[in-house]
Amino acid sequence: MDTQPSLYKGLLHRTVSTLAKWVRHAYERRQLAQLDLRELSDVGISPGDRMAELSKPFWRD
Repeated sequence: MDTQPSLYKGLLHRTVSTLAKWVRHAYERRQLAQLDLRELSDVGISPGDRMAELSKPFWRD
């Protein structure tokens, strides 16, 4: 019977981790969308790379 709470705890941890990762992806992509061409160049990202990243849904890495 000890495994049941552990199973639920693991499931909850994975769910919270996944949701946190999705929120982080959405935030980072919003930040990326706000960079101008000079800033993109400074971080070594081409406009095409930015568009490719911004076209991904938040749940994709």
